[in-house]
Amino acid sequence: MERKQTRKRLPGLTLADGLTQHPFDAVNGVQTSGLVAGRHLKTGHRHDRHATAYYGVAPSVLRGLVRRWMRTKGCAPLEETAFVDLGAGMGRAMLLAAEMPFRAVIGVELHPALAGIARRNAALWRKAGRALAPMRVVESDATEFRFPQGSCVAFLFNPFSETVMRRFMAGLKFQFAGRPGQVDLLYVNNEQERVVELQRGWSRLFLGPVRRSAADAIADYRILANQPDGEYASSNSEDCSIWRWVG
Repeated sequence: MERKQTRKRLPGLTLADGLTQHPFDAVNGVQTSGLVAGRHLKTGHRHDRHATAYYGVAPSVLRGLVRRWMRTKGCAPLEETAFVDLGAGMGRAMLLAAEMPFRAVIGVELHPALAGIARRNAALWRKAGRALAPMRVVESDATEFRFPQGSCVAFLFNPFSETVMRRFMAGLKFQFAGRPGQVDLLYVNNEQERVVELQRGWSRLFLGPVRRSAADAIADYRILANQPDGEYASSNSEDCSIWRWVG
């Protein structure tokens, strides 16, 4: 039975594939570790080939970027703003965001296995009393997700390539066409920054590196150095940006 379960796991989520647990999981009793290359994230959706990879954002990077964003003073306080993680994976960013008093924390994930793990992690977070915000996971493609009414912040940890990024940004513009100032974009590992730059109606509030803590830098180095294929490398910071829809 154990061997059968192991075979069903996504490549990158077993010890044989180089799985190394991040301290975040060890301390909190959740499952967000592992690296799954985009080619293994097949769902049958037309956007499968544009998935980059699954990897959990460094906690210190997310917290640092959110602190920068909060200093920009958006149109609504945190308690009236929904945090939406596009390409949520196993939900690490969701868990971190739920420790803050957002109006809601929503994870949008296309792959059913990752979405299922994210739901289990959210349940553990709630049970442990760590969630200050209501949490839910939506199994959907990012371009098909309908944002809630009211102020929103969209979080991206480089989940997809240019084709989907363009479609996502076009959909975001359509949904918020009559709602200037009601959506901000937090973009980590911003490989498709140029796509956002070319969109009218967006104002960039920040562009630059956000440093990992020493603990996160060591953890990510060990995790990525243990990957058999050596496809990904770590650094001491992530290139990030913050954008606001001004219409």
